[in-house]
Amino acid sequence: MNERIRVLIVDDHPTFRRGLRSVLEAADFDVVGEAETGHEAIELATTAAPDVVLMDLHLPDINGAEATKRLLRNNPSVRVCVLTMFDDDESVFASMRAGALGYLLKGSGTENIARAVHTVANGDALYSETIARRLQAFFSNAAELHPVPFPELTPREREVLEFIAQGRTNPDISRTLGLSEKTIRNLVSSVFSKLHVAERSHAIVRAREAGLGGTA
Repeated sequence: MNERIRVLIVDDHPTFRRGLRSVLEAADFDVVGEAETGHEAIELATTAAPDVVLMDLHLPDINGAEATKRLLRNNPSVRVCVLTMFDDDESVFASMRAGALGYLLKGSGTENIARAVHTVANGDALYSETIARRLQAFFSNAAELHPVPFPELTPREREVLEFIAQGRTNPDISRTLGLSEKTIRNLVSSVFSKLHVAERSHAIVRAREAGLGGTA
């Protein structure tokens, strides 16, 4: 039998936390903790070992995006899904830059929350319909102004190439993305094949010429 997905709730409203806990437990998730501040979330992500963190953005100490960034720095295998009332561009993109895999608006509904937890637990991204439409419009406009380098690569392969361009090793990339080293080796091999390069140094040159690897 599969183990239940372990979830940490981060929100500064006790009533909302209780309601969300009830929803998650009814959906057969294991709620391993609740935090009302960003610093509590960072600590509990280590001590409670959740698979998924449901993170609000408005917290009394540090905001949820900053908490996400620090949490993932210490626990790169944890998946974060933002669950908030804020749907402005700044909040959405700050969360994405911090490493959140999902972004839902409060009131999304029980089924959507459960689906989001399952999705991000598997390492995939999921956004509410409103957020997804906004992202689609943004990236469609951005693609017209700034063509994506190496369009032959999948988003995951391009992400791996970015790390390669930064000089990161396969084990380091594996830890950062929460993927096995075998998966990373396969992705690197696919990148080399599509770029028609035989060595890592050649891939680094190609990537940096295209503007990748700017932040190590």
